[in-house]
Amino acid sequence: MAFQDRVSIQFMGKTYRVSKESTLMEALLETGWESARELGCLGECCGACAVLYRLPDETHVRTGLACRIPVQDGISFSLVGRYPCPKPTYDLATIDDPKQALFDLFPEVTGCRKCGSCVQACPQGIDVMRGIWCAVFGDFQSVADLFVSCVQCGLCVCVCGAGLRPFLVAVYASRAHGTLMAKQSSDLGTRIHQIESGAYKDRWNVLLRQIKSSPPPAE
Repeated sequence: MAFQDRVSIQFMGKTYRVSKESTLMEALLETGWESARELGCLGECCGACAVLYRLPDETHVRTGLACRIPVQDGISFSLVGRYPCPKPTYDLATIDDPKQALFDLFPEVTGCRKCGSCVQACPQGIDVMRGIWCAVFGDFQSVADLFVSCVQCGLCVCVCGAGLRPFLVAVYASRAHGTLMAKQSSDLGTRIHQIESGAYKDRWNVLLRQIKSSPPPAE
């Protein structure tokens, strides 16, 4: 590749020359950084490649997903990795009051300072702060709707000065709403009964045979 088709990037304090038509994650693969080979889906779906980066001539640090951010000459970045974020343990089947359980599981949730840092940090454009306050006031359905595109990258936790765990709050609220608060669909119950009674067993076996007989994908 021609020299003019490459740019300089800084990763973890080291400088590399990489293809200018690539994302930060693709650039890491190009440098031979071995850990990148098992880091995420490369398709903006899993949130495993959360990154802090700084553009040339800027003093502030941005957040995003390395599989989405294009390289440019002089960009510097570091992967966030799995930010320390303890997950509460709960069994929805034993919860009688899901709204009260929110405060038991996440006692820090009312400490939101309304600074908006989580909103700015979210690579999915989610109004994280609004979601937190919807959860506080018991509107779990709105939380589920707001966070439907969340990839659980953890950047909202990383930037929160109040120590909140917004994406985990959203996971709990969404699960609690779907399991304990939302009106159950009669069609869903019927379909589950059909599956459990073996109504689709023959169709499933046909599908499995088709998959086994299909040629492997080309390399």
